[in-house]
Amino acid sequence: MGHTHALTGAVAWLALAPALASLPYLSESTRLIEMGVMADALTPAELIAGALICAGAAMLPDLDHPSATIAQTFGPLTWALSKVVAWITGGHRGATHSLVFAVAVGIGAHLLANRYPLGRDILVVLMVGLALRAIGIGIPGKKFASAMVNIALTVGLFAVFRSYEVGYAWLGLAIGIGSFIHVVGDCCTEKGCPVLWPLRQRWVLPYKIGIKTGRAFEQKFLAPVLSVAIVGLLYLRLAPL
Repeated sequence: MGHTHALTGAVAWLALAPALASLPYLSESTRLIEMGVMADALTPAELIAGALICAGAAMLPDLDHPSATIAQTFGPLTWALSKVVAWITGGHRGATHSLVFAVAVGIGAHLLANRYPLGRDILVVLMVGLALRAIGIGIPGKKFASAMVNIALTVGLFAVFRSYEVGYAWLGLAIGIGSFIHVVGDCCTEKGCPVLWPLRQRWVLPYKIGIKTGRAFEQKFLAPVLSVAIVGLLYLRLAPL
């Protein structure tokens, strides 16, 4: 389900952030030096921004499904886009649910962020908005009001990130990781995914044992566990700072 994908995206980013931050050129912030922190680390604002963006990116593979959360997020625009993507990629759990897709969107996001600042900002806003929508931010039963709440929170968070001079050298990496963690999650279901597309073989993890989406295990056990993991990882990452 959408919220599970988003939560796993956030968990993946928070778990990998320390190792990723040590990669060359990944941190742009000058505030770290002012704070007396090593320059090869992410600031708290970058850590949180990355978690939200990775959570939003974890929705991208489902753009091949017109009924998915991402296809319904921006109304007719994303619905029509999902129909086109589904037709091009061969339907749900086709090319978008693969390593090739995750690498492609990651590289594309990196190039966009480096060359076009406005495109980078739009991409950040879209990913944050997707993350908030996926985890259920809004007013139950009120689509328009929920959309307004989502927009307000997204714009507010983006403004906060700008005020803290968040650098986005890691943007492509976060989007690629989010997309791939979606594929890993779907490989844990009974239908699996064509991870090595264009090869058609579907992978199921653990081997031949897949869970069913939307059942009690996912909603009453997995989602709470992932939420607790996010809180715990945020504490571990932010407490030293």
